[in-house]
Amino acid sequence: MSETGYRSLADQLRAWSDERLSRLLVARPDLATPAPHDSSQLASRAATRSSLLRTLDQLSRLELCVLDALVVAGQTTPDEVASLVHADPARARAALEHLVDVALVWESTSGPRPLTGVADLLTGGGDVGVSGLRPRSQPAPDPAAVASHLAALSPAARAMLDHVAAQGGEATTGAARHTVLPEDATTPAEELLSRRLLVARGGGTVVVPGEVGLALRGGRTTTEPVDAVPELVTSERDQALVDRTAAGAAFDAVRRTELLLDAWGTRPPSALRSGGLGVRDLRAAALLLHVDEATTALLVETAVAAGLLATGVGADGAPAWLPSDDYDAWAARPAADRWRRLVTAWLDSPRLPGMVGSRDTAGKAWNALSPDLSGVHVVETRRMTLEALASAGPGRVLASGTGPPSLHARLSWLRPRRPRTRTEQVGWVVAEAAALGLTGLGGLAGFARPLVADEPDRAAAELAPLLPDPLDHVLLQADLTAVAPGPLESALARRLQVVADVESRGGATVYRFTPGSVRRALDTGWTAVELHDFLGSVSRTPVPQPLTYLVDDTARTFGSVRVGHAEAFLRADDETALSEILGHPQAAGLELRRLAPTVLVSTLPIDLLLPRLRELGAAPVVEAPDGTVHVARPDQLRARTPRERRSPGQRDAREGARVAAVVTAVRSGDRATSTRLQAPASALTPSGSLAALREAVELGLSVLIGYVDNHGTRTERIVDPLAVEGGQLTARDHRVDDVRTFAVHRITTVKPVEPGAAGS
Repeated sequence: MSETGYRSLADQLRAWSDERLSRLLVARPDLATPAPHDSSQLASRAATRSSLLRTLDQLSRLELCVLDALVVAGQTTPDEVASLVHADPARARAALEHLVDVALVWESTSGPRPLTGVADLLTGGGDVGVSGLRPRSQPAPDPAAVASHLAALSPAARAMLDHVAAQGGEATTGAARHTVLPEDATTPAEELLSRRLLVARGGGTVVVPGEVGLALRGGRTTTEPVDAVPELVTSERDQALVDRTAAGAAFDAVRRTELLLDAWGTRPPSALRSGGLGVRDLRAAALLLHVDEATTALLVETAVAAGLLATGVGADGAPAWLPSDDYDAWAARPAADRWRRLVTAWLDSPRLPGMVGSRDTAGKAWNALSPDLSGVHVVETRRMTLEALASAGPGRVLASGTGPPSLHARLSWLRPRRPRTRTEQVGWVVAEAAALGLTGLGGLAGFARPLVADEPDRAAAELAPLLPDPLDHVLLQADLTAVAPGPLESALARRLQVVADVESRGGATVYRFTPGSVRRALDTGWTAVELHDFLGSVSRTPVPQPLTYLVDDTARTFGSVRVGHAEAFLRADDETALSEILGHPQAAGLELRRLAPTVLVSTLPIDLLLPRLRELGAAPVVEAPDGTVHVARPDQLRARTPRERRSPGQRDAREGARVAAVVTAVRSGDRATSTRLQAPASALTPSGSLAALREAVELGLSVLIGYVDNHGTRTERIVDPLAVEGGQLTARDHRVDDVRTFAVHRITTVKPVEPGAAGS
């Protein structure tokens, strides 16, 4: 026999042994379970399986179909694999080469073979590239012989075969005979079994072999073409209009993000214990931005991804969501640069803002910024969606109604296995891209195409000319409103939001002046003169008289009632006594202030103020809420009594005993390790453990035992068995140098220890 023949025989024997091993593992699954101590093999198998799953998830439908055809064909040639798939042969060969490149297929001397374990992970139906056919018999029979057997079938037998193949390729034979000649067959089942169109698998079960399934499908694993990439359903739209619409959305996203973070810089929302944002805070932010909660959640999540929002400590010391240190530098940048930072962070973020407000399997609503609100396939879905929109070309947008389903169909063809929520994720990506200004009117903006090509700087440069120039003025109206005919400069917008409230947003922003808004400016330190100067400098129209009166009237009543903070008060009928305390040289640290001739207040609490006053020579008393003198015995404080008082000698003895116990345990562990390395102990049954332990008791031998405690932790220790009674072992444990008991059924190994090793 030639060398090629020997190799072919070796491959067949290897395939036969793999099949026999697979059948054995199905019948005896306990044999596939690794030993408890073989954790490294278990971890290696888990890592291999995870790696295979990740690689399979990155395959297109054509590549999965080619891999499935190779599993069905077994050992074959690349040309035959390409012929088994309903696709262009050149594309099928290219897909097979890709499978070799990603190490899912390896090239042997007899042809390509799938990697071990791949066949078990190919699950699903035709939508994920799985034909459902079983592997061909080895050696594979001649297709002409299979076709002749099919042609010789009776109509009833052919109908049964078609039914079994359509229902998964597996059935039961009932009372049909499995070993019968074609001329002796009396039933359709026996007719199929006699011609090996059904093959017995034990237990009365029969399956359709792979070669028969291929013949029923015309010699291919798929009946429809699998290399046709679904086309996007698009319509024509002026690209300039798309760019202007997307640029407007991009500017709004930047402006609303800045407005939200400015508001949270002074009144930050609390951070939940789980790390998310409360529902009420999200609703309040949506009202502030004049958008829905879904868009607000997107902006909040994007701000966190861009590093502009993070958790910090609020004014009350509790965790809160605050603008980060980078926010001020970001707000000073041009609008195009700020947009670039937001969208690049969104593209690379695994977060799922679209799930905010929905409920999990337990019925609990998802909060924005929740730590668990993320997915491993989100980043890939976003980039693939934008790439698909870019492939439509300039001037083409998704058609109304049919465009989004076609986009989902294309992405499902490119990645048919993952994720299961592909439809929802594609919808979220389309909506989020429109809100952030990447798309407009259903088409990809021209300035967003460089972003898809990983050129964010060029994308920002192309967006900048489309953004409106910021204005440095407003138009004051007689109805106490100010109209900004366009976007304002950041500094002007921030100052105007202090003086007036935003009434409406859009192409022009309307601000309304109210007594509350003017009072808010006065609270921050503005004066009436500064307000008049500011309004006159930013308005292109004369300041209306009603607005001037509003500012003057609010300033006139501002501060007429004052509120302060005090922790304690001092009251005395004698004004001289209070004057002496207030004028004392050492009273500066008491933070006293006179409110009336007989009343002083202090910001210090009473428990600090009383001893300080007594140090000054005063004799104050505490006054009750009803005006009477409050007398109470001070609380008696106690410390915990020590459990025992030890002399220095006792402490030294106890410390020495503790050190000796540690040394004993370390030496016992070293002896156990050396004994185990010399000759590993074998596992014993409970009866075997009893026999070995009783022998050690009779001979007075030390033994190494493997013991599993109540927590499932396995340890090895050297013991001197003393007695074995009632399923309990009484022995002196070398690790603690004390006598203790062990449950015999928890002892897994018993091995004699040399006397010199045990006593060393």
